[in-house]
Amino acid sequence: MYDESTRFKIQDAYEKSEGRERNVLKLLIENEKLAKENNIPLCQDTGMAVVNMEIGQDVRLVDGDIKEAVNDGVRRAYLDAYLRCSVVDDPLFSRINTKDNTPALIHYEIVSGENIKITCLAKGFGSENASKLVMLNPSDGLEGVKKEVLEQVKLKGANACPPLSIGIGIGGSFDYAAYMAKKALMREEEYNSDSRYKELEIELKEMINELSIGPAGLKGKNTCLSVKIEYYPTHIAGLPLGININCHAVRKAVINL
Repeated sequence: MYDESTRFKIQDAYEKSEGRERNVLKLLIENEKLAKENNIPLCQDTGMAVVNMEIGQDVRLVDGDIKEAVNDGVRRAYLDAYLRCSVVDDPLFSRINTKDNTPALIHYEIVSGENIKITCLAKGFGSENASKLVMLNPSDGLEGVKKEVLEQVKLKGANACPPLSIGIGIGGSFDYAAYMAKKALMREEEYNSDSRYKELEIELKEMINELSIGPAGLKGKNTCLSVKIEYYPTHIAGLPLGININCHAVRKAVINL
């Protein structure tokens, strides 16, 4: 099922649209409703499990391996719910299905406090394959970032099952920009707390919607539901940029322990 924020955004887009675009959005809403009523997936690609763990530095984990515990949870979720298992053990040679959708992609972050926050995302690869990581020059600046995001959506957006949710990571390093883009996609807050990045999120969403790719790539004003940006300090010689695209089916859950 959609997360609540995505459900609201698609319903809002439907109410404000007309013609063919409205009909496509109606089908997405009806599909999600049927999936919820019948307790079945709304898409055949039930994704690869991405798990972000924010662990309080005062937490002590005992009796077992946290990595194994997370993978056991993923295994039980996919097998018990009869979700499609799509993970292969080796990416290049054997590519044999692990048959339980493990291992998950797990990210750990030590934070202050004595709680654990777990955010899970079932990330389909139709949209994951539309994502991009690029090392810009510092001189490319703001306009370079906008250009890369728009060109990527223009090139791949229709194939990623729009309307899209887009996570963007700016700064850090080659690997950290990609991590931030995924983390941005999973962020609960709609806008970045920094007003400059909030303005860029709003501007990019408007620019993407002006591309008129539309729901399911069939034209319209609702190509993008949200743009979320995370940033981090970087080296004076670099401007890493990660663009992580998600289809209309943002399947996310958060739990605090």
